Amino acid sequence: MYNLLYMNILDPKVQNFILTNQDINISELLLKKPIFESVTNKELAQQIVGRNVASRKFTFLLHENIIFPPQLNLEQASSQQTAEFKSLNLRGKRFLDLTCGLGIDAFFLSKRFEEVHLVEQNPELLSLVKHNWQILGRNANFYLQNATDFLAENQQKYDVIYIDPARRDIHNKKKFLLEDLSPNLLELQPQLWNISDKILVKLSPLIDLTYLIQTLPFVEQIDIIAVKNEVKEIFITQNRYKIEAKTECRCINLGNEDPIFTFFFDEKYEKNVAFSKVKNFIYIPNNALLKSGAFSHIAVHFGLKKLHPNTHLYTSDIKIPNFPGRRLKSEVISAKNIEKGAKYNIISKNYPLSVEEIKKKYKIKEGGNRYLIFTESVTGKEIILGRLEEGNY
Repeated sequence: MYNLLYMNILDPKVQNFILTNQDINISELLLKKPIFESVTNKELAQQIVGRNVASRKFTFLLHENIIFPPQLNLEQASSQQTAEFKSLNLRGKRFLDLTCGLGIDAFFLSKRFEEVHLVEQNPELLSLVKHNWQILGRNANFYLQNATDFLAENQQKYDVIYIDPARRDIHNKKKFLLEDLSPNLLELQPQLWNISDKILVKLSPLIDLTYLIQTLPFVEQIDIIAVKNEVKEIFITQNRYKIEAKTECRCINLGNEDPIFTFFFDEKYEKNVAFSKVKNFIYIPNNALLKSGAFSHIAVHFGLKKLHPNTHLYTSDIKIPNFPGRRLKSEVISAKNIEKGAKYNIISKNYPLSVEEIKKKYKIKEGGNRYLIFTESVTGKEIILGRLEEGNY
């Protein structure tokens, strides 16, 4: 059923210790004499750390007898929040995950499929996932193989294939080009299209979106997924039968009330963008929107004016509701109006000084409910004092 390595961790006394010592000092635990003969303190620490990570990242795993992998696997796994979002509107007969890992994405993406097929090349991780899925009451077919070998032997077709290629090489160096990922996403394309019409891919938030569209075929949709304004991943949908010739991009900021902003990549709005000095309100797009590069789309869609061609801040005299970001009531001030020792949320955009240099120069601290924006508008360098009205992050 699962690797014998985990048998001793499932001992009721060991499980009770793990469940009742979530706040234990891990460093001290590792230095203590062994608490159990059959389980090392390092193994105990791994399970306690795992449950602590799960409490904030994937709460569905907070069951007794769930086993957690080393911390690196926990860090690399998707969160429950992003996995649940990606699973929306997915359904079919057969689901295939070629890079299962800890199985967080697979657990949610495959919920409305009749058959689930999970491929993982790490034997310990695969046995752990098999055990956890059994505890959670989920069925799947498991394959101890790498993606390339599985595809070479596979005879079935699938409604959806999901793949999350490794983005680090054997030296732990980050990789961004599709051909440098493991497995090589470009090399696999012919085999993938032989067995499915729909492919879902999770990629690094640092990948260039224009390069992505130009390199991969049939890219129907790109989701830029942020959680509380931190971009976590790029999630793409390849569809052999995509209806639109254009690629849709959705900018999603989970964990707050930001609306999803959607646009098509080949829409050109640059000629329609107007520029202005600072008006009553400043609008700061969320980071998912900034990652998209849709700087002109924002201005045109919301009827806003940009401060400067190279400053991705927007302004208006009126309140614009449902803006995907922050809205500040604003006024331009001079440097002498900055209160020494006071707290501000400091933003530096298209300005020669960094936030740290600004703090040092003006002897101010970060925090509080006021904003200081150091930037450039069409009238030159500006210092803007703002108070948050919408978008609390």
